[in-house]
Amino acid sequence: MKALLSSTSVVCAMVASTAWGGEIWVTNEKDDTVSVIDTDTLEVIKTYETGERPRGITFSKDFSRLYICASDSDAVQVMDPETGKILHDLPSGEDPEQFVLHPDDTHLYIANEDDAITTVVNTQTRKVVAQIDVGVEPEGMAVSPDGKIAITTSETTNMAHWIDTQTQQLFANTLVDSRPRHAEFAKDGSEMWVSSEIGGTLTVFDTATQTERAKISLDVKGVHPDRVQPVGFEFTTNDTHAFVALGPSNHIAVVNAGTFEVEEYILVGRRVWHMAFNADKSRLFTTNGVSGDVTVIDVASRKALKSIKVGRFPWGAAFRPSP
Repeated sequence: MKALLSSTSVVCAMVASTAWGGEIWVTNEKDDTVSVIDTDTLEVIKTYETGERPRGITFSKDFSRLYICASDSDAVQVMDPETGKILHDLPSGEDPEQFVLHPDDTHLYIANEDDAITTVVNTQTRKVVAQIDVGVEPEGMAVSPDGKIAITTSETTNMAHWIDTQTQQLFANTLVDSRPRHAEFAKDGSEMWVSSEIGGTLTVFDTATQTERAKISLDVKGVHPDRVQPVGFEFTTNDTHAFVALGPSNHIAVVNAGTFEVEEYILVGRRVWHMAFNADKSRLFTTNGVSGDVTVIDVASRKALKSIKVGRFPWGAAFRPSP
C-alpha cells in the first residue's frame, strides 16, 4: 500500500489528465483548522484557523463564503475563502455537527446533536428562522434538489426525519438501522439514501412515498463486521455509483446505485469519515481521522493514488473551483 501511495509516476500521470483545477477544503477537529489542498498538485497550500472542533463544511453557491460547523464553539462560522478570515458567526444552536445549504443559497439547515433539534438559519439576516424538534442526537442533513424537503437523521432514535421546508414542520419519520450518520438525495431527488454506522447498512427510500426501496449490507473481507461502519458518502456523475466511507474498517465501498450491489472496496487511511470530489469527479478525496491524512482515489480505476498529510483528525471536506 505504501508503495502505491508514494508512486510519483502514477500521481504525475493523473495530474496531467485533470480537467479543471480547484481546491479541497478539509476541517481538522483536533487542530481547530481547515487545510486547503490543491487538486492538481495534491499538496496542502494553505491552513486557516477556525473555532473549536470544526466538522461540517460547505460553500455558498458562488463559493465566496465558506460555512463551518465549529461544534465546540456552538456556532456556524462564515469565512472569506480568499483571505481565511472569519467574517462572523451565525446562530446555530448547541453543538452543530452537520448542515446543508438550501438551494435558495440563503437557508442553512443545521443538526444540533445535544439539543435534539434542527435549526434553520437565514444566512443573510443572520437570524434563526425555525427550530424543529427531531430525534435524539441528530447528525445527518440533506435537502432535495427542488428544495422542498429537508432530512435530519437522529443517531439514537434511529430515524430519518422528513421536513417540509415551506412550513418547517415534520411530515414523516422513517426507521433506519442503528446510528444513522449521513443522508443524500439521488437521481434528481427521487431517492433518499441514509447510512447507518452501527447497523452497517445503507437504506434507500422512495422520496415520493417515504417507503424503503432497498437496503444495502456492507462486508469487507478480512475485517470484523463491527468495524464496517458506513458514515459519509457521495455520488458519482449521473448518480451511477455511491462511494461510501466505512469508518474504522479503513475502506471505501463502491456501490452500484442501479443494482444496489457493492462492486468493490478500496483501502484508504485510518478511520475514514467523509469525502469530496474534484471538479469533474475524476478524483475522490477522503478524510481519514485517525491517520490525519486525506487519501486521493482515481475514480475510473478505483485505485488510491496518494496520501496527503493534513491536520489532526480531519473530518469534513468540500470542493471549491480555482479562484
